[in-house]
Amino acid sequence: MSIFEKTVFMNVKDKTIWITGASSGIGAAMAIEFSKRGAKLILSSRNTDELDNVKSICSQPERVKILPIDLANTSAFKETVAQAINFYGHIDVLVNNAGISQRSLAAETDLEVDKKIFDINYFGTISLTKALIPHFKENGSGHFVVISSVVGKIGTPLRSSYSGSKHALHGFFDSLRSELFKDQIKVSLICPGYVNTKVSINALTAHGD
Repeated sequence: MSIFEKTVFMNVKDKTIWITGASSGIGAAMAIEFSKRGAKLILSSRNTDELDNVKSICSQPERVKILPIDLANTSAFKETVAQAINFYGHIDVLVNNAGISQRSLAAETDLEVDKKIFDINYFGTISLTKALIPHFKENGSGHFVVISSVVGKIGTPLRSSYSGSKHALHGFFDSLRSELFKDQIKVSLICPGYVNTKVSINALTAHGD
């Protein structure tokens, strides 16, 4: 069994797992697998139609809730977290999976594109995490899972800002892990390599297209 499976798939029966970026790719695959293993799910992304499609192919769709979220809209997260908790009464795991990528040379990339990537990948992720920390502390348990990337450790061409945003997540969540250890709250960073998803197809160009 891989480290990914040990970290994420062990003992999920009847656990409440909230997945962002669940409408496709790794997020959708996790939702389908967690459902097979008896988890209660909350699926989030901007694309509600695709979320409904993922729910329909889960083995236990009656235990899947849909909660639209836009990581760029951090001001709404307090209310969003309240909605998520209300579905099942508590949350055991938050999988921070949502994000956007980039396909452009650093020297040619507009600064606004760099900012957009960080707003979503970094600030959106840490803002949602911070909004959920009080709930985990109240419960005396919880698990933050962050889907990073190999480029969160080793940068590659055409991915400068994407790589930077993932490096930033490592710094934040490594620090957070040490802060929350005493509260019995876990933090896991997962760094997939190349995966056949739409993240590269949908990557932003130098001018944000």
